[in-house]
Amino acid sequence: MAKIAPGVGPRFPQVVVLFGATGDLARRKLLPGLFHLSSAGFIPGCRIIAVALDDVDLDTFRATAREALNEFSSRRIVEAEWDTFAAHLDYLPLGAGAGALKVAVERAEQTFEGECRRLHYLSVPPSAALSAVKMLSEAGLVERSRIIMEKPFGTDLASSVSLNAKLHEVFEEEQIFRIDHFLGKEPAQNILAFRFANGLFEPIWNRNFIDHVQIDVPETLGLGKRAGFYEQTGAFRDMVVTHLFQILAFMAMEPPTSLEPSPISEEKNKVFRSMLPIQPGDVVRGQYTGYRTEEGVNPESETETFIALKCSIDNWRWAGVPFYLRTGKRMAEGQRIISIAFREPPKSMFPAGSGVGSQGPDHLTFDLADASKMSLSFYGKRPGPGMRLDKLSLQFAMHDTGLIGDVLEAYERLILDAMRGDRTLFTTAEGIERLWQVSTALIESPPPVRFYAPGSWGPNAIHQLVAPRAWRLPFERAWRDPNKLGS
Repeated sequence: MAKIAPGVGPRFPQVVVLFGATGDLARRKLLPGLFHLSSAGFIPGCRIIAVALDDVDLDTFRATAREALNEFSSRRIVEAEWDTFAAHLDYLPLGAGAGALKVAVERAEQTFEGECRRLHYLSVPPSAALSAVKMLSEAGLVERSRIIMEKPFGTDLASSVSLNAKLHEVFEEEQIFRIDHFLGKEPAQNILAFRFANGLFEPIWNRNFIDHVQIDVPETLGLGKRAGFYEQTGAFRDMVVTHLFQILAFMAMEPPTSLEPSPISEEKNKVFRSMLPIQPGDVVRGQYTGYRTEEGVNPESETETFIALKCSIDNWRWAGVPFYLRTGKRMAEGQRIISIAFREPPKSMFPAGSGVGSQGPDHLTFDLADASKMSLSFYGKRPGPGMRLDKLSLQFAMHDTGLIGDVLEAYERLILDAMRGDRTLFTTAEGIERLWQVSTALIESPPPVRFYAPGSWGPNAIHQLVAPRAWRLPFERAWRDPNKLGS
């Protein structure tokens, strides 16, 4: 078992109430994540009370949990560790009510000798979230607790304000952890380290040296079984407000006074307050052909499965620098990148045909996959006579360090942070409401959807959106495979 650094985990044992425990997210991420955190020693003690609609007994749920670990855990399962974990699982059908939940939590807490804390994870559809909150309130489980909520946090400004008001009737804002798994990824935090731990890039991290920024998250996946959810949500609500805007804030924020939750949240919220309202004319909405024939989809649906937009941050650092965001389903590749394009030199003394500028500006690129990568592209002279330039790059991959085994999966890190009360990587009520506010014009007057072929990069109109610039994806050069270097 790996030795855990002190201070990484919570001080107190945890009783986790997991709503939606038989759902897809719980099976894929939450149960495997809780198993790893418990068995690796991150948590001083953990009891899990699973809550779901299914009217099954505890042994059946334990079998379901083991199947989830077998299918989705990326780490080897040691039988003794599973036996311990299984013994600490309990199950409660949702229909059993608040009284039964209170008894189950108190029974779990009595297995600890000293003080403990409660973590409530709402892995449920937005329509069921407030019902779960009400059940926790009726069960008297608000004290000594924190609550993790899944997106979307409302569907517009009015619903977001209403949701927050109802949450605040039960929980204090400091108890609420609105989860965004993008911010739990190692590369997202690496942006903070890259910017603020090095003197090389922060001096040029502004409008004087950066021409534009792209945050690009195309997906090859379709809807799966989420048609009902997606029809009510679409790509903008599903991905942009809850994920891409949050990454933008890490990229654009001012240096915080410290790497503590409050200063970081405040700097992120300053970015959101500086964002100009998104104009429908700066947005391309798309829908892949065949979407309307999928089960559960309206045959005349105007829901977007793709969106690309331009937004602006009207402050001293970023005035005049466009931020281009793109995401969509059934696209050519699955990528998660931030690409920062630097301004080109004001004058070129290189001869015609030298190749300078022919492959676009210099770029700094962050890959937001779990195993982070970074690349800095630049022009360099090709060996030989004359002055012929090629696009070259410096690249780093987490695999190069030998520390890839230490990377926590995004949900694992965020669950651990919530247990510790660390809100650094979570969103606030103020930030969410501001994002819905700047999105109001788009939500009220969305441009019509344009069709695009599955396996493409989206509707053709995306090229007019960034002109005279170009989209960074597809890359002009691929990431290097360190396993093949020198072969």
